[in-house]
Amino acid sequence: MLDKSEDFMVFSGTANLPLAEKVAAYLGQPLNKIDIKHFPDGETFCQVQEGVRGKDVFVIQSGSPRPNDAYMELFVMMDALKRGSAARITAVLPYYGYARQDRKDMPRVPITAKLIANLLTKAGADRVLTMDLHANQIQGFFDIPLDHLHAEPVILKYIRDMRFAKPIVVSPDTGGAKTAYGYSRKLGTGLAIVAKQRTGDSTVDAFSVVGDVTDCDVIMIDDMTATGGTLSAAAKMCRENGARSVHAFVSHFPLTAKGMERLMEESQLDELVVTDSIPLREGFDPAKLPFKLTVLSVAPLIGEAIKRIHSNNSVNDLFNHE
Repeated sequence: MLDKSEDFMVFSGTANLPLAEKVAAYLGQPLNKIDIKHFPDGETFCQVQEGVRGKDVFVIQSGSPRPNDAYMELFVMMDALKRGSAARITAVLPYYGYARQDRKDMPRVPITAKLIANLLTKAGADRVLTMDLHANQIQGFFDIPLDHLHAEPVILKYIRDMRFAKPIVVSPDTGGAKTAYGYSRKLGTGLAIVAKQRTGDSTVDAFSVVGDVTDCDVIMIDDMTATGGTLSAAAKMCRENGARSVHAFVSHFPLTAKGMERLMEESQLDELVVTDSIPLREGFDPAKLPFKLTVLSVAPLIGEAIKRIHSNNSVNDLFNHE
């Protein structure tokens, strides 16, 4: 718990207020007061309700759902805090929206992940705290300090508590092989990779499994799922290759309407484990899923990182316990 006499304040936007409240509870203090309004024409307004002059301020806001609204709200909040003479502003982004637009892979397209980095800095962020970026090179888009958290400690603890009989870590695509390998080393299991080909924005064809998953409890690791295409195709391929069970673990769950439909009708998962970096989609009823959905909280992880940033201690030490 932090000493409340310290010059330390935590504010939150409206994108993921439940997570922000959990982070504040971990820190042993309520969220500081800010009034956020959205006018009928769509404009965003805020007023900070407490003095911030000379304070070390953290602003929690996930970049989903409705990333455009979430980011505009964050920019307006930080501008208000900067004009209120906050000593330092840290933008806390449990999920970095627009992270998938991280490169120019077609002519005349933006690199929006870089644009967001520029806008965060211009709006007043002195540093950024985020978790499980879709691509590590996004860290290089910032000219201010960035602390990159990983949900790995939270997920690893859950996996170990499951005590699978014959576990194997599987990457649902080649891009996630390095992350999956790290999990396999820490869990002491084998590794397999599903080769896939994306055939559209929300459709994926999985066509082979590199590795033996026969009679195994598959631990599938990915950073996010929105349409459910990659997970569904990889789970099906693992089943066809003799897997006994398939448990998918993803850090972020920006579920789309198509993804909700696919998970309801096509998925061959036994369990999907996600974190609360993004609130569950409005109208989404986990009870209707044909498999178990588990939500793990990353609030203690974010709260501990905030404590360490404020006291100028190492954030990286959070991940050196393995």
